[in-house]
Amino acid sequence: MRLTILINGSDPTVNHDYAVLWLDTEERVWSRESHEGIDLPPWGELRDEGGVTKLCAPTNEQPLCTLSGLHVECNCPTAAQGGAQWSSGKQLRTDGVWRLQAVEKKAVRAENSVFRR
Repeated sequence: MRLTILINGSDPTVNHDYAVLWLDTEERVWSRESHEGIDLPPWGELRDEGGVTKLCAPTNEQPLCTLSGLHVECNCPTAAQGGAQWSSGKQLRTDGVWRLQAVEKKAVRAENSVFRR
């Protein structure tokens, strides 16, 4: 299953920084599809721990971003939105929100995969 999520600041009318990500729950990877101001690498690995989804850089245990309330271990997402925190030292403000944009339950083959697999 692939989830499309939007991450942005807590008030997007004031701060226009955002990132659109695809989360592949089967492969346990994510990819950055579009962004402005939220500095995430092109792809990374997913970790689900206690209802918090952690977006990590490839082969790195330290999360770049955490998505509170999103549980990707199950067959269906458990929430449509929640808190986000990105831990990059480059960001002045690290708190924001994530919103579920789309759910694709069928297997999707990316046209141009950036994943190492």
